[in-house]
Amino acid sequence: MPVIIKTQEEIEILREGGKHLAEVLYKVKEKVVPGISTKELDLYAEKLIHEMGDTPAFLNYRPAGAKFPFPASLCVSVNDEVVHGIPNKKRIFKEGDIVSLDLGLKHKGLFTDMAITVPIGKVSIESQKLMEVTERALQVGIDAAQAGNTVGDIGYAVESFVRSQGKYGIVEVLSGHGVGRAIHEDPYIPNFGKAGKGEKLVAGMVVAIEPMLNNGAKNVTIDEDGYTFRTADGKNSAHFEHTILITETEAKILTQTFS
Repeated sequence: MPVIIKTQEEIEILREGGKHLAEVLYKVKEKVVPGISTKELDLYAEKLIHEMGDTPAFLNYRPAGAKFPFPASLCVSVNDEVVHGIPNKKRIFKEGDIVSLDLGLKHKGLFTDMAITVPIGKVSIESQKLMEVTERALQVGIDAAQAGNTVGDIGYAVESFVRSQGKYGIVEVLSGHGVGRAIHEDPYIPNFGKAGKGEKLVAGMVVAIEPMLNNGAKNVTIDEDGYTFRTADGKNSAHFEHTILITETEAKILTQTFS
């Protein structure tokens, strides 16, 4: 599939949608406390999206090969769950957990995507550092996302930074991606790679960059539900994501609360 270059009108809609998404996700973040269930968080996110006049992007989305459509608006992945955790009433947050919140919405027909990982109360030093390194890796990837560079430059920048920070597993079977007219578009943007290789980045591309780092090995497994990825060694994982616009000079973050 060819990479889709967004029109100026589409970019403005994506900027609006990204602002809505960031506002929703940061409100959801405030509800992440011990004793609340992952399903309560999902319903709250869905309510906020509808109040914005938008549509949840993940609810009833069915990726290729899935046995059933995704049954929630919010992906909630706790501790060793890497991504795509399905919310349920029985999964209750407790002190010391770390939680990835991954959310997408459709605004005026166009999609944006964002993720953050948050601590529940006081967490271990290892978990705190894992979250900090993953969030910094996202910024490193964004900084490398310049017109004239390549997808490989993004992956190389992320991988080089992560390797400098200690023994973290970079999840290789999941990646960033183009976004906008669909939830997942080309190009595929791994969090590792070779400088100068892969798809060339040009102004007008809109992509989601999303490092996923494990506190142990890179290996992951997938649960019987067909959605929930988790670390193979049971160690914690963290995940951060922004939707960004490639311009002639620098990447612009679209999923933020200010324009």
